[in-house]
Amino acid sequence: MRDQNVIIAGAAGEGIQSIGEVFSDTLSACGYGIFSWQEFESRIRGGQSSFTLRISDNAINAPKFEADILLALNEKALAHYRGRLRPGGVLLYEGLGEEEPGAINVRFSALAREWFGNRIYANSIAAGTLAGLLGVSLAPLLENIEKNFKGKEAAVISNNLEAAKRGYDLGKGRRSEASSAPLPCLGGNACLLTGHEALSLGAAWAGCRFICAYPMSPSTTIITFMAERQEALGIFVEQAEDEISAINMAIGASYAGLRAMTATSGGGFALMNEGVSLAGMTETPVVIVVAQRPGPATGLPTRTAQGDLLFAINSGHGEFPKAVLAPCDAKDAFEKAVRAFYLAEKFQTPVIILTDQFLADSRFSLSDTEFLKKNPGRDVADPEAVETPYLRYRFTESGISPRLFPGQSKHLVCVDSDEHDEAGHITEDLAGTAPSMAAKRLRKLEAMRAEMTPPEWSGPKDAGTVLVSWGSTKNSVLEALELLADKGVIAASLHFTELWPLPPYDFPAKVRLLCVESNSTGQLERLLAGEYGVSFDGFVHRADGLPMDGAFIAGKVLSPGPKGGNG
Repeated sequence: MRDQNVIIAGAAGEGIQSIGEVFSDTLSACGYGIFSWQEFESRIRGGQSSFTLRISDNAINAPKFEADILLALNEKALAHYRGRLRPGGVLLYEGLGEEEPGAINVRFSALAREWFGNRIYANSIAAGTLAGLLGVSLAPLLENIEKNFKGKEAAVISNNLEAAKRGYDLGKGRRSEASSAPLPCLGGNACLLTGHEALSLGAAWAGCRFICAYPMSPSTTIITFMAERQEALGIFVEQAEDEISAINMAIGASYAGLRAMTATSGGGFALMNEGVSLAGMTETPVVIVVAQRPGPATGLPTRTAQGDLLFAINSGHGEFPKAVLAPCDAKDAFEKAVRAFYLAEKFQTPVIILTDQFLADSRFSLSDTEFLKKNPGRDVADPEAVETPYLRYRFTESGISPRLFPGQSKHLVCVDSDEHDEAGHITEDLAGTAPSMAAKRLRKLEAMRAEMTPPEWSGPKDAGTVLVSWGSTKNSVLEALELLADKGVIAASLHFTELWPLPPYDFPAKVRLLCVESNSTGQLERLLAGEYGVSFDGFVHRADGLPMDGAFIAGKVLSPGPKGGNG
């Protein structure tokens, strides 16, 4: 099966993302399975960034670091990423000196100035050269370049198309130096979505009608995606002055009857914690996306991590039920958004969706749209059917009280952040009402626990090694299983995407359990040890801001580290 990995590298501002997305869309239109992820520094210009594109007959939605083809747009990018090029791989680069033996040096910037009087067309020349070198069809490439520059002046579009054509001829002339088979159109066309695009569409599908957020990487892509499409999606988008306002506006919109959400990252979520507690006390459903990045403090804003699991589970002062979900890819992000609104409304509680920079910005191939049919609808009380007098916090066996919206009917809807009685009025009845109300809220946890999805098992049932993971690492773990099998290690995967409250589950006995997560402290391992009493034999941790990949995981499993396991 075809599996080619292309790294496009250069400085921020050189059009790395444009080349990568145009190339991704072109190959997807030609029927190939495409997965891409980005690596960039926290700066607008300069530094070194990359767009990694994985091309296969059937999508392999997992990152790979080793490149079959490296396109470096400057000498610093060449120096930075050369080590990822596999032996015998194709090097296409822009350099000032003589062409390296076995490599292809094209002076994209000089050609852009010579042909068009402006170096801004260098990236279109590079895209065309790469396409010609790899035997990609020219027509869909030009179509996607034109689409990418839609709205620009006619001369700009024309020059970019001409630049790509001339670059294509350059690459085609050196096609014999490429060590890969050509990439002709196969037919078929999958949908390419980033994790956050899919999550945003899932929220809209679930009936979300209000989002309020303050920009904070890597969560910002949610509010920008929704803002650009708010009329089509039917969502009111509000940028707040800070994260405190954002969560309180979302809670207010939910109180008024809308399905509402907010999105942030770790530092912003720290500011939202009082709001999380407010939603817990007032039993107001709200969905909160926390896009993880390495911390503490500002940390590495454009890198990835899984360091906020326990923070999310324990967020908000006091004791109250909440749910924490962590999607594994774009399709799951769509589904988890729908599920988050369902859980939030059914149990009248905050639901946190944990993503990360890797999941947020990576583009996944989606060919199966069966999941679009899964929409459970709303779960609210009928004003004509509620008992009178209406009590917002009526004591019930399940802990779930009938929820109405203000102005929906003749009934008065009273909520309060102080401890309250069934009608919503403040109480300090320590002998009866206050402890009974606290117990009512917590009763919902058991019903939530029964509704949560257990971890997913992948691989042979008789595997001697089991890799336990969560969130966006799933596909990398699955690839690691294949790499381990090639080395004679029979391993399986146990993957969590619904992390709180944890459902009942019996862990396999007499196997080697290793916990895989992108943090330093083993947060999933600690959570599972506390909730299930399970003991792990080792771990695979990654905390350098880069995503987990199959080769990294397999390498750690095969190389015992401290703690009798892997790290």
